[in-house]
Amino acid sequence: MKKPIRILSLSMDILGEIDNYESMFFNRSWHGIGAIELRINRYQKYADTLLKDNLILVGTDLNKVFIIKHREIELDENGKITENWLVKGYALKSIVAQRITIPPLHTLHDNKSGSAETVMKHYVNSHLINPVDGRRKIPQLVIAPDLQRGVHMTYASRFKNAAEEMSTLSLTSGLGWDVALDIGNKKWVFDVMEGRNLVASQSVNAPVIFSPQFESLKSLQYTQSELNYKNVAIVAGQGEGVERRVIEVGNHSAINRHEIFIDARDVAETDDDEQPIPVEKVIQALTDRGQQNLNELLQEEYLEGQILTNSPFVYQRDYDLGDVVTIQNKDWGVTMDARITDIKEIHETGGFKIEATFGNNRPTLIQKIKQELSQISGEVRR
Repeated sequence: MKKPIRILSLSMDILGEIDNYESMFFNRSWHGIGAIELRINRYQKYADTLLKDNLILVGTDLNKVFIIKHREIELDENGKITENWLVKGYALKSIVAQRITIPPLHTLHDNKSGSAETVMKHYVNSHLINPVDGRRKIPQLVIAPDLQRGVHMTYASRFKNAAEEMSTLSLTSGLGWDVALDIGNKKWVFDVMEGRNLVASQSVNAPVIFSPQFESLKSLQYTQSELNYKNVAIVAGQGEGVERRVIEVGNHSAINRHEIFIDARDVAETDDDEQPIPVEKVIQALTDRGQQNLNELLQEEYLEGQILTNSPFVYQRDYDLGDVVTIQNKDWGVTMDARITDIKEIHETGGFKIEATFGNNRPTLIQKIKQELSQISGEVRR
C-alpha cells in the first residue's frame, strides 16, 4: 500500500488526504534542498487540491513536507484513464532560498561568530523571521531553541542566497538543516540536526554496515577522484603589498601539496565602532574562510547505492538521513565511513524503494546544490 499524503494550505488547514496516486518519489537532503514529483489521475478525489503553494505532507512525518511549485497535464487518445497531473515541488526549507543576506546599514557584511548552529540560525532570524524590513518577514516561520551545536566559526555574508549559505555552513560543520511543521501551533520550524555515529568502529550505537555481502545493498557505485582537489589555502586579508595580512591553512608538502589562493579582503579588521579587532580574532576569521573553501575542494570519494528495503536495517529506525554509517564492498577492497547525505524515497504501485547517497564535501555535491538553489531562487549563477 502506498503511503498516504495530506494536502495543506499555507495556513496549514488540511484540504484532503490522498493515497490513490499513480506514483510519487521525493528526495531528502542533509545539506541541500529536496524535491518531490507526484503523478495522479485528475479524476481522483482531492486531486483538485494539488495547487501551487499548497503543502504536501507525506504520511505523518512532519519533516517530510513539500511546497507545490509546478503542475502540468496532458490528454491523449486514451482519455480519462491517462489524464494525469504531474505535480512538482521543493522541500519546505526551500523558503530560505527566497531571501538573500542583506548586510546591516552600518557594516559591509552581515558578520556572526559562534557555534555553527548559532551562525546558521542568526542568518535565518535576520533575514526571514526578524528582518529590519518587515516585508521580508515570513510570519509562519519560527526558530527552534539554539543549542549551540557544531564547531565554532566566524562567518561573513553579503548579498548571498540564504539557503546557499545554509548549505555552505552545513557542509563545513556536518550539521543538517530543515523546516518542519508544528501542526498544533500552525508554524513552520527551522532547526539544525546532528546525525548519529553508526560506523562499525564505534560501540555506543548499534552499527550499520551497508554491503552487498550483508544483503543490505542492491546496487553500489563508487567514485574516487582528485580532479578538483586542493588541501592548502593561501588566504589574503586586508592590506596592500607586503603589508597585506596573509596566512596559510593546511600543512601538506611535496607532491601531496595542492595550493589555492583565496582573496579574503572582506574579512574585517575593525568592528562596527571602527575599533581594531584583536589580531588573533582576525587570524581565526581568515583561517575559517580558508577551511570553508577547502571543504568544497576535498578529495571526491563517495558511494551511491540502492538500499534493499528488506535489508537487516530498518529505515528511520536503524538509520536515517544524516547518520554516519559504514559502506563496504569486500570484492572492490572499499570500506568507507560516510554520512548519508541524500535519500530518495520511491512510492509506486509495485512497491517502495530507497536510494541513498553516501559521503559529502565533494565538488559534484556542491555544484548540484548551487544548481538547485539557482533554480529555486530564479538566479543565474556562473
